Amino acid sequence: MPETCPNCGALVPERAKACPECGADEETGWSEDATAQRLGVVGEEFDHEDFVRSEFGSSEDRIKPRGIGWFWWVVAILLLLLLGYAFLR
Repeated sequence: MPETCPNCGALVPERAKACPECGADEETGWSEDATAQRLGVVGEEFDHEDFVRSEFGSSEDRIKPRGIGWFWWVVAILLLLLLGYAFLR
């Protein structure tokens, strides 16, 4: 029996047969599979593609990064302005 309920996180008395808060027990929430799922331990049924979709969205959902070409245009214009200012002084 766990010290804290893997279902709700409440403290469980030492000899309790069920969680005093949510009622979870060996059948509903203290089994190894339920405890492993709460801890994020990868089990046999783990689907990597589903995990990536749920965490990061599909490739269509992602924003495509813009090129930094505009950055170099701004740098070039600023350099030309600085050079022009330097020659006019």
